[in-house]
Order: sequence, then structure tokens, then C-alpha cells
Amino acid sequence: MNTGRVRWNASGRKKENVRGATFASLRHRNYRLWFAGQLVSLFGTWMQATAQGFLVFQLTRSPAYLGYVGFASGMPTWVLMLYGGVVADRVPRRTLLVITQAFMMALAFVLAALTFTGRVQPWQVAALAAGLGIANAFDAPARHAFVVDLVAREDLTNAIAMNSTMFNTATALGPAVAGVTYAAFGPAWCFTINGVSFLAVIAALLMMNLETRPDLPRARRAGAELQEGVQYTLSHPPVRTLIVIVGMISLFGISVGTLIPAWAVKILHGNATTNGLLQSARGVGAVGSALLIAALGGSIRRGFLLTLGIFAVPLAILAFAAVTNALGSLLVMAVVGAAMILIMNLANAMVQSQVPDALRGRVMSIYSLVFFGAMPLGALWVGAIAERIGEPRAIMVNAAVLLVLAAAMRIAAPWLREME
Repeated sequence: MNTGRVRWNASGRKKENVRGATFASLRHRNYRLWFAGQLVSLFGTWMQATAQGFLVFQLTRSPAYLGYVGFASGMPTWVLMLYGGVVADRVPRRTLLVITQAFMMALAFVLAALTFTGRVQPWQVAALAAGLGIANAFDAPARHAFVVDLVAREDLTNAIAMNSTMFNTATALGPAVAGVTYAAFGPAWCFTINGVSFLAVIAALLMMNLETRPDLPRARRAGAELQEGVQYTLSHPPVRTLIVIVGMISLFGISVGTLIPAWAVKILHGNATTNGLLQSARGVGAVGSALLIAALGGSIRRGFLLTLGIFAVPLAILAFAAVTNALGSLLVMAVVGAAMILIMNLANAMVQSQVPDALRGRVMSIYSLVFFGAMPLGALWVGAIAERIGEPRAIMVNAAVLLVLAAAMRIAAPWLREME
């Protein structure tokens, strides 16, 4: 018996059931390869990110230094991300992704070697984080734009939601495994597993059968192409507004995650396992939110949900700051993750649905610049104020700023809630 709920359109014809709609993008072979390879690789990435943060805190006992490492990771974004978007529109995206993934793999193995030999220092972690930021400046625009090469246009929103499901499944599992691995065997093994995991996505990319993209007319200079992408973004209010929202959440919302290692030790009196569980709880909530968006597909009014999300995030962060027991912190962190991914999924899909293919790489580089570029500033900010007024108050300050910005956005862009 088919247990999937059936939808009907206005003409009375049966449409795809909810279960099929949820996983529509997986009908495409190339996307299945991408999903599987990225899932393995992201699992390793989250193991490294979790272990790296706790290692830095063990070496320094400083929440401010957690912010310094986050700043080093994001700093190359400001310099290189826009040029990365130009490159993503000029060269085959698969080739670019293979190169960036291989470079990230090498960085993971270097960090593992330093840690195995006992020579690792905080400044080395920050330097390798900066190297990862350089790779990400070219990887992120290509990765966002690459989705269009993997699925039919009608499955684009579903594929973006499934990307988030994949990302946050890794977020849910990777940190928890990292916490246990760190406690049992040390951080070096977390970094090693991450290095090996890149082989999965590289193999998936090489196995794909992709259509050749037609050559598009190019301006003679990269600067002219970049200017075209910036002008398009600034002259289209929906795209501009959505990117501002993403930056707002990245700067004052996602940056709160920088303090999780310190929160696990100082507030919850835990260890590396506690740190991993907190990171995983955020991922569990995000997976549920991403799956819900994938299941609803085109039946939701995305602007309305996005408007709810920009108020839900600061309220959830305020609740997290007020809870000081482990179980409550895990539950609230899951809500924080769900609210954040609601915004990121919807904003990404809404931007991509408005951008012409010829400008996709450049516009998504601006999107990525704002998203990733705000993170180091947010990490530096929240780490510095936590050093002075403590982690709970620092988180409350961020939540209050987000609430004010959300109210301002509601007043300045009332049409946003009506967007499809």
C-alpha cells in the first residue's frame, strides 16, 4: 500500500506524492553522486571543525582566540571570493571543485601531521584555517552554481534543500563522532579522517557525466565581468535584500557557534564529548528543517517562512543563553539550528530562482562573500565581548541586535513575506 500522501493540482490531476517530492533531485544520477560524495566529505569536515575548535581552546583557554581562528578562516573571503565567482563562470566548475577539494585535503593532512607529532601551535591552526579560507573562496561560488548542472530546473529548489539536508546530516553526526574520537584517541585522528573523506567527493566528481556548457560571450577583463555581477545584485531589490538577510544572520547568528567549545567547558562543565553533542544538536534541528522544506517544495510561500525565520533565530538564541543545563542546551540548540537553516535554505533558493545562468557564478560569489565574509567579523566580535562580559551575555547581545535588525527588515521590506 502506498503510504505517501498524494497532492492534486487545480485541474484535478494527480501530482507526485510527498515522499517522491522530498527526494525529487535524487532521481538525477549526477546529483546522487554529488550527494553521496559530499555527505562523506562533510562528515569529515565537521569532525575537523569540532576537534579544531576544542584543540584551540585547550591550547589557549581563551574564547577570544577562538574568534581569532574564525577570523583567519574567513579573512581570505573578502579578498578572493568575488574573483572566485568570475572563475566559476569562466572555467568548468567540476574542474575547479576537484582542485579546491584536493587542496583542502592536503591542509587536513598537514594539520594531522602537526598534531600527531605534538608540534601543533595555535598560530599554526590559524594559518591552516586561513589556507582553508583561500580554498573556500573559490570552492563556495562554484559549489553553489554547480547545482544547476546536476538537476533539471524544476528540481532546483529541492536540490538546494537536499544540499542543506546533506550538510546538516553531517553536522548532526560528525561533531558527535568527533567528540568521542577526540576523547578516546585525540584530535589528530579527527583531522586524518577528514583528509581521507575528501577522496569521496573527488571520486564522485570524476564519475559524473555532465553536459558541456555553451561558451558564453565574455568581457575582456575579469573586472568588467565582476562589475556586471555587482551591478545586477545592487539593482535587483529582492536579490539585494535576501543577501543582506544572509549577512545579518551570519554576522550575529551563526557566529554564536564560535563560543560552543567554551560554553561546553565553562557553562556546562563538560568536555570534548559535550562540545561535539552541542554541535550535533544544531545539526539535528537543521536536518529536520531542511527535510521539511524539501517535502513542501513549491507549495510553500517562501517569503512568509523566511520572515518568520528572521525573528525565530534571535528568540532561539536568547533561549539558549538562558539555559545552563546540558539537556536544555541540546534541545534549544536544535531549535537554533532549525531556524537558521530555514533562512539559509530559503534565501539561497530564492536568490537562485531569480538569477540568469550567465551571471550565476558571480551573483553566488557575492552571496558567498557576504555569508562567509561576515563569519570572521562575527567570530572576532563575539569572542572579544565574551572575553570581557562572559559567554551568556555575549550571546544575549547578539540576539538583541538580531531582533532589532529583523524588525527593521520587516519595516523596510514589507513585500518580502509575499515572495514565492
